[in-house]
Amino acid sequence: MTRQETPPLHRKARRMAWRKARQRLVPYMFVLPQLSLFLVFMFFPLGYALFISFHDWDMVGQPTFIGVANFVRLGNDHVFWFALRNTLVYVAGTVPLSIGAGLLLASALNRPMRGRSIFRSVFFLPVVVSAVVTALAATWIFNDNYGLLNRLLIFIGVAPVNWLSSPRWSMVSLILTTIWLRLGFCMTIYLAALQTIPAALYEAARIDGANKLQLFFTVTIPMLRPTTLFLTIICVIYSFHVFDLIFVMTGGGPGYSTIVLVQYIYNMAFQTSEMGYACAIGMALFALILFFTIVRWATSRRSEVSA
Repeated sequence: MTRQETPPLHRKARRMAWRKARQRLVPYMFVLPQLSLFLVFMFFPLGYALFISFHDWDMVGQPTFIGVANFVRLGNDHVFWFALRNTLVYVAGTVPLSIGAGLLLASALNRPMRGRSIFRSVFFLPVVVSAVVTALAATWIFNDNYGLLNRLLIFIGVAPVNWLSSPRWSMVSLILTTIWLRLGFCMTIYLAALQTIPAALYEAARIDGANKLQLFFTVTIPMLRPTTLFLTIICVIYSFHVFDLIFVMTGGGPGYSTIVLVQYIYNMAFQTSEMGYACAIGMALFALILFFTIVRWATSRRSEVSA
């Protein structure tokens, strides 16, 4: 055997090592395209927004470093606090009602009934329609002068309501429209989860004497806890990110009664060209969403461990 020749055992070992390495790399190759998109369209914009938040930039010249001045400005900006308060009110009004109504609707449509598929499709329809289209339809329904809802109120003898031009009722109209928009999504997720609950659990509870209401609270709701956690986080993120619905229906008005953080970011970035300050508001919004997600996940994990 010459020096250049490799023993067969060594060649076999190298082939096996290469084969194992390829097997380990295969999953990462499948994930790589999505991971690349995530890095390009998520992490890079987030990092760049953080970088710009420490600068004064009108999107024309070069960014000027100003340190934490944009973040200090947040504390003295009354419009920012109006937007933050409105965002929290919107989240508190839409998330629990959307999830609760979706659970009740899913429980009702999970039973055998005539026309069940049609009802499911009708409630899911707003999910597949553009939010702008839904907002335009809602604007027609809640219009102060010729809206369908006010016409109905007049018909039954009730005074019409200034749904979109009153600071008292404008946020209510937005919350009701959002519930209508999200109801089908929550219903569909809960329907899929309800069909995974073993029938033996219900049968055992019935043998123990549980009625329908007790079955719902002692079997259905505990078994749907992971689904509820998922929907809570998704709906909270959606509510914090709301823009198109409010932009079309109220434009943030009347006054600042319905302006939210994302719309204020839009105003600062593209109407007053204060991109640095807009990015600082975006970082505050990101921190708020991250904080809620961590707290909600931690409390859910703690309750599962204690159970």
